[in-house]
Amino acid sequence: MQGTIKKLKSSLTQPIQYHLPVGDELVDLNAYIGKQLTLTFNGAIVCSSCGKKTKKSYSQGHCFVCMRKLASCDMCIMKPETCHFDQGTCREPQWGEENCMIPHYVYLANTSGLKVGITRHTQIPTRWIDQGATQALPIFKVQTRLQSGLVEVALAQFIADKTNWRNMLKGQSDVLDLKAAAAELIPQIADKLNELAELFGATAIEQLDEEVVELEFPVTAYPTKISSFNFDKELVVSGILNGIKGQYLIFDTGVINIRKFTSYDITVG
Repeated sequence: MQGTIKKLKSSLTQPIQYHLPVGDELVDLNAYIGKQLTLTFNGAIVCSSCGKKTKKSYSQGHCFVCMRKLASCDMCIMKPETCHFDQGTCREPQWGEENCMIPHYVYLANTSGLKVGITRHTQIPTRWIDQGATQALPIFKVQTRLQSGLVEVALAQFIADKTNWRNMLKGQSDVLDLKAAAAELIPQIADKLNELAELFGATAIEQLDEEVVELEFPVTAYPTKISSFNFDKELVVSGILNGIKGQYLIFDTGVINIRKFTSYDITVG
């Protein structure tokens, strides 16, 4: 099977089910666990937006021109607290309306330890799976991406807002009491929450009382030492597929972040 690849598709089953989009086809990756799998880069990268060939991939699968013009590639996507939609400077106002000016959730997750994160309401539970979270708990629902970023920044004063991907891939994190963590953290940002309520309205930020979501990944053996494959340096990735976690394929020979190589033309065998 050959074609340009996209980020892994997943569904919240026990364990999580993964498929690799290759062109117009979907490869059932769970079926390969415990078996030999080879991915060969054919040397072409095709922009996921305009369809033109590009020598280098920008912002996970775009050519340079599209990276510079698309709102989905703007820095505020990585730092939502810098959203500038209200200033009238969004690269694509309609895209902003559809993706940023919609409900978002602030959540706690257990990835390589306790962290805070945000996601659009349409990306639950996909966002948690992509981060390799074994537990997740939504704690706030807000009206816009900007608001979620501001709440996240407030909480990031006390806990991590990034995943240590190497630790995440080395195994199962210790089970955490996310509800107890939320009960401890939320009072610490009470002043900030009051400030945001005055700025955006009393109903803009809603505190939630949800149940913890448990996630199980299809992994038979975790690596003790992390060695990463890179299609920009080596054309062939091959080995026994020991599992999948986040957007990583875990081989007995190393790991590869599939999302990083979105739009690369790959042969799967």
